[in-house]
Amino acid sequence: MLYIIGIGLSNEKDITVKGLEAVKHCEKIYVENYTSLLQCSLQDLEKFYGKEITPAPRDLAEQGVDQIIKEAEEKNVAFLVIGDPFSATTHVEIFKQAKLLGIKVEIIHNASVLTAVGITGLQLYQFGKTTSIPFLEDHPNLETPYNVILENKKNGLHTLCLLDIKADQNKFMTVSQALEVLKDIEIRKEEGLVNDDLLVIGCARLGSDDFIVKAGTVSEIKKMDFGKQPHCLVIPGKMHFIEEEMLELWK
Repeated sequence: MLYIIGIGLSNEKDITVKGLEAVKHCEKIYVENYTSLLQCSLQDLEKFYGKEITPAPRDLAEQGVDQIIKEAEEKNVAFLVIGDPFSATTHVEIFKQAKLLGIKVEIIHNASVLTAVGITGLQLYQFGKTTSIPFLEDHPNLETPYNVILENKKNGLHTLCLLDIKADQNKFMTVSQALEVLKDIEIRKEEGLVNDDLLVIGCARLGSDDFIVKAGTVSEIKKMDFGKQPHCLVIPGKMHFIEEEMLELWK
């Protein structure tokens, strides 16, 4: 059996009871470390789960998926995912490949940033396409996140921007850095989307006890220190008055 288990957004205790029971039945356990960042260490997970855990960087999860699936042919294997199993396309691919090869797969869901962002007060069904903001050093001609935000805005929809993570370099994009990336694209495109008065929402460590949500203009938010990662950025679209009232709590 291959178990693909969401372990939540905060620490070792965020795993569900069902997920923990599955982990304890597994002989081999992997944990991905490239889609987000937990507020605990690998050792914390191992102590709480009572199991040895192998980190799975992106190349193992993407190119080494056959290895993981092959192990599941002969023993119980768990693949632990920060957040929910299906928040990232990589994990959909693992599920698909295992099913195609006739491997038994069980999915155990958990909280995701895609739903935790509801703490902002913005209604989840009013979010448009989610986008990612990578570091410009890797994509000097980047335009995609800008275009996604612009299209969502035209349709009155909110945009969740997931910020770049380079776990192998211990490098994690901040809200301020994300705003600088968008401003850089604005300089090139000149479509009037990003300016100092644009209303944005900066978030950090959603799902954790010490989460931060702050709403304000670009000029206000880019000066703020949101503390430890992971961070994300939300660009509101057209808002209902209830959404506007909620945002007042975060200003």
